[in-house]
Amino acid sequence: MSSPARSPRKPFDVALIGLSTRALARSARRAGLAALALDLFADADTREHAAGAVRVRPRRRGVGLDPAALLAALEAHAPAGLPVVFGAGFENATELMVAIGRRHPIRGAAPETVRRLKDPFAFAALLRSLDVAHPEVADIRDLSNLSPGWLSKRVGGSGGAHIRSVGGRAVRERYAQARVAGSPFSALFLADGARARLVAFSAQWADPTPAAPFRYGGAVGPIALPAERERAVAAMLDRLVAASGLVGLASADMIATGADGADFALIEINPRPGATLDLFDHAPQPSLLAAHLDACDGRLPDAAPRPVDARAAAVVYAPHATTTAGLSRPAWTADWPASQALIPRGAPVCTALAAAATPEAARALVERRRLALLAALRSLRRKAAADPELQDSKLQNSAFQDLEPTVPA
Repeated sequence: MSSPARSPRKPFDVALIGLSTRALARSARRAGLAALALDLFADADTREHAAGAVRVRPRRRGVGLDPAALLAALEAHAPAGLPVVFGAGFENATELMVAIGRRHPIRGAAPETVRRLKDPFAFAALLRSLDVAHPEVADIRDLSNLSPGWLSKRVGGSGGAHIRSVGGRAVRERYAQARVAGSPFSALFLADGARARLVAFSAQWADPTPAAPFRYGGAVGPIALPAERERAVAAMLDRLVAASGLVGLASADMIATGADGADFALIEINPRPGATLDLFDHAPQPSLLAAHLDACDGRLPDAAPRPVDARAAAVVYAPHATTTAGLSRPAWTADWPASQALIPRGAPVCTALAAAATPEAARALVERRRLALLAALRSLRRKAAADPELQDSKLQNSAFQDLEPTVPA
């Protein structure tokens, strides 16, 4: 069942739907919008930013929100006609987007656009028609023709945890993609269905485990690209947006295939606001959700304001089954659990944030903060094992004092 995390006291301006909507809710608040947030967590800071938050149960199988529970939650909490903005979780659920769109106007990529951009074979065909470099894709059911350099990916997957090296038996709803050597980077951009406007570039990294060697670890930005490559990316995005009709805030994941120059390969398009909101949605820049809504209405800024401060965000995954019941919440975290329920090993605990003068310094600081949280969780486990009465005791913020100051709003 879906359960409301907070009862709204005023009408909503927009509904935000995704696996996690905290960053979108924060951007909505910056824009002066009263948001209804529906996601898997209804985290503490999602409640702080949204006018109403509803926790929706997950699918029994696979990844995502349970469709029946989500539709019931919308009917119970969102008046018909309330605009919706989708976050992550709908790349392989366009039928659910269509069902929601019968009652609520969609502010963002249309279901048919998402379907075309997230179908690996339709996407590859589109890029060939646009003369955009892209790794080869293949039907994973024919493993005999693929070398060990290929990757196995889930159709519509996000977050990197679904990516494997090709091997073993074929699995439904997966495809193979050739591995590309080079340096990964990502572009955040706005689209109006005909043109694209770059916002900023970021670099991402993995937090690998034996079972998930490409699991998303975090991102830092803005990063600088060679001018020739930035111009080439901007021109490519213009062609892609015009061909696909994409609207709103989106991101492109790429691999730079040379140390300099313009060469790159486009890996995928994420046709919705994503994780880099944590890096780029800050004052004095305007709210990116507001810019997303403007772009959906055909309004692009003449030049998207480029962020100045370097920021980094890193996911903190549970090193063992745990809760945050005995841990004081550092001010430089987001996605802090709203309940003291057990967090399974390997599941996200929260997000660590950092701001610094350079991308290198921001990434170093966020890594120290991530490691401090992991150490705190392990310390609590050891203390609880030695003395069960300590399970509810607080590990005070003195454990994190060397990692202040807090991230500015």
